[in-house]
Amino acid sequence: MRLRKSVAMMLILALVLFYYPFPVAWADGFRLEAKGSILIDAETGQVFYEQDADVKCYPASVTKVMTLLIAIEAIHNGTATLDEKVIASEYASGFGGSQVWLEPGEKFSLKEILLAVAVGSANDASVALAEHIGGSHTAFVELMNKKAAELGAHNTRFTNAHGLHDPNHYTTARDMAIITRYALRYPELLELTKIKEYTFREQPKLVLWNTNKLLWWYPGTDGVKTGTTNEGGRSLSSTVERDGLRLIGVVMGIDKPRGHFSESIKLYNYGFSKYGYRQFFAPGDIVAQIEVAKGKTDFIAVVPSKRVGATIEKAKGSKHIDFAVKVPTYVTAPIVKEQKIGYIIVRANGQEISRVDLVASENVVRGSLWRQIIKVIEDICSF
Repeated sequence: MRLRKSVAMMLILALVLFYYPFPVAWADGFRLEAKGSILIDAETGQVFYEQDADVKCYPASVTKVMTLLIAIEAIHNGTATLDEKVIASEYASGFGGSQVWLEPGEKFSLKEILLAVAVGSANDASVALAEHIGGSHTAFVELMNKKAAELGAHNTRFTNAHGLHDPNHYTTARDMAIITRYALRYPELLELTKIKEYTFREQPKLVLWNTNKLLWWYPGTDGVKTGTTNEGGRSLSSTVERDGLRLIGVVMGIDKPRGHFSESIKLYNYGFSKYGYRQFFAPGDIVAQIEVAKGKTDFIAVVPSKRVGATIEKAKGSKHIDFAVKVPTYVTAPIVKEQKIGYIIVRANGQEISRVDLVASENVVRGSLWRQIIKVIEDICSF
């Protein structure tokens, strides 16, 4: 009995050490068992680690990051809505691999189809989505390649929306990190890909389980997509946020079972052990009060349009990071809420590393003529 308890404790300790990112010292020869990999800062795009990041790989269902991105952008552009119906074609329903067994003519909302792609990695749903958004699968793939070129993912070529193997369908770890980082600007991507379980059908019952096991195994994970084929091996583009620092990790072409998860964990352990985030202001924090001329009120608070801070290397600390506020002496009414009034420069060793707009926290209408006269009199009397 005592031996079995000891063995159990050793197994628990091993799991904790493996899955939880305690600070560790990393050797210069740190390498992953992947055909290509990269770790970047989601906010700035700074590369923290890369290994054969420009080697061409078969992405398998990691392709669906781009598939989801094109659909989400269509929603934001007003050319699609989550409630509209997607009708499965005979062509879409014929795809194997991961699927939700769509029948020709079957109808689902666009949101349901997006969830089938994001959670269940359904190939048939991916094609139905592509046909609905692009007009045809071929036209949708053209949109995918156009977007990849716009983002600078020049070593990427898509031939389909699902990721089933095609020798002419490829990308790189670096390109997939670029695509993922851009896609994260849309909150919907994480809202879809962080869902662990989704019931797609009630009759017959079909429950989808997210293929990204990091959602269970690695705290802070909230997206995005796995991919596995015999030809391409196992791949994963994922993102993790901890204490204000969001990282994007991509590993591709891994042979060992569940290796895309274990190698991603190593990658994130490395990143979070070396880097952290220092925040100066959160969105909505008052940075300064600016005098208002000819307004109904005399002052207006300015706030950052997004958080203000910087990623730091833990070994160096943050003493070399500071900021400077740049605002005018006064502004003239009327002022519209979120109107740009100034900006904050974040500096490292005196050099600018980022700039964030400062905006009006509220509307300020022009004051009445009588109020402006009273204000002038008060200003004269104050001398």
